[in-house]
Amino acid sequence: MLVGSAVATSPRRRVLGGERIEVRLRAPRPETVRRRKLEGDLVVYADASVVVVNKPAGVSTVPYGDEDPAEQAATLDALVREVLAHRDRLRGRAPLGVVQRLDKGTSGLLVFARTLAAKKHLAQQLRVRSMHRQYLALVHGAVPRGTHRSYLVEDRGDGLRGSAREGRREGQLAVTHVEPIEVLRGPQGEAAGATLVACRLETGRTHQIRIHLAEAGHPLVGEAVYVRDFRGPRIPAPRLMLHAAGLGFDHPADDRPMRFEAPPPPDFAEVLDRLRQPRQKGAT
Repeated sequence: MLVGSAVATSPRRRVLGGERIEVRLRAPRPETVRRRKLEGDLVVYADASVVVVNKPAGVSTVPYGDEDPAEQAATLDALVREVLAHRDRLRGRAPLGVVQRLDKGTSGLLVFARTLAAKKHLAQQLRVRSMHRQYLALVHGAVPRGTHRSYLVEDRGDGLRGSAREGRREGQLAVTHVEPIEVLRGPQGEAAGATLVACRLETGRTHQIRIHLAEAGHPLVGEAVYVRDFRGPRIPAPRLMLHAAGLGFDHPADDRPMRFEAPPPPDFAEVLDRLRQPRQKGAT
């Protein structure tokens, strides 16, 4: 039903005098429209063994146990189960195994397993570091090419996750390869105020990219946690500017190479375009 030009789905919707009401008997149900949009935007590839999805920013990969029922139904794994159950005409929850996770504020590609055998196969690829994972990030300052290697601990001494002190091998080994792609302007229009970088992971530790770049003096744009020691001007952004742009693995069923790419979403692209534009004289 349309009230004016807007779709109305709630029976509590009040109609004002003079508003036009249009009823379309053959229009798809709102949940059908939502599911179709999810399937088109969310699922990149799916077969009997795996499903690759393009996660939007602001969605948790899995519930953490303290969410209300509505929030749990909106996590990425729940949304993917819903799409798969409908598409494959399954009753109940579609089987889905979590292999990797992305932070809530991070967008981009990740893979779920649809069978136990596939989950074990993909987990092994992560363990031996053969899975390809490449991220795009916007970071503060001029970032050089290099490899960051450290052992990450839950508390580096100030309450934050971070690298153990040099020479100590406590925690989990984390290795991040960083390649600068484009030098950008800063928040005041200064040259080399930011950099678009590609980060390739050897390991997959929690907040690995964020920690390594922040500890090198180049926190991500939009960073709200690992920015305590940064004294330069911060570039405003609607969220953490980190996007999982590339994903590759060997298919669990027959070992054929699978490769996927996803361009950054509009919010990332908008910040990037803003940092590319020269600052005009007299602008404030």
